[in-house]
Amino acid sequence: MVKVSPGRKFTLEEFLALPEGDVNFEFVNGKAVSKVSPKFFHSSLQAALLVLIRPWCRGKGKICPEWAIRLKCQGEDWVPVPDLTYISYQRLPASWKRNQACPALPELVIEIISPGQTMKELEDKAKDYLEAGISRVWVVDPEAIVIRVFFLDGLSQVYTDTTPIVDRLLPSFELTIKQVLEEAELL
Repeated sequence: MVKVSPGRKFTLEEFLALPEGDVNFEFVNGKAVSKVSPKFFHSSLQAALLVLIRPWCRGKGKICPEWAIRLKCQGEDWVPVPDLTYISYQRLPASWKRNQACPALPELVIEIISPGQTMKELEDKAKDYLEAGISRVWVVDPEAIVIRVFFLDGLSQVYTDTTPIVDRLLPSFELTIKQVLEEAELL
């Protein structure tokens, strides 16, 4: 078994061969970087978003929590693990069933700010996702009670309360932060 110690460099292949465990790691600059351990708000919001988005996905694509994605960031291999990932069947066929990192570019990734993380850190990560080719990034801020949607053109939009997120990338799908908070039983 490969030991994950702070500062140890990995090849992409070594990283992808790491066994699953209690801690999720992201591959950043050749190192396995542990993700922040989710707390109650984070976990509740992640579950609520999955419950609210999954019905829309049926027949269109997959939405998965904590699924690693093989990307490039500034020319380097990067394997982030978003809180939620949506990928259409146009980009990854429904017949694809392998126990590995997502091999294609998803349309949407969702990150939820955890205690100890800042909006600035997640904004930077959103920019990295967009530069890697992801079409949309949602950053959920449980403290400010907002969802900030980042677009490929560099713009972003903040959604609060009952303002619906409507996006041509997700045809006929609408969602409000209020719905998410109600589903998460945080209101």
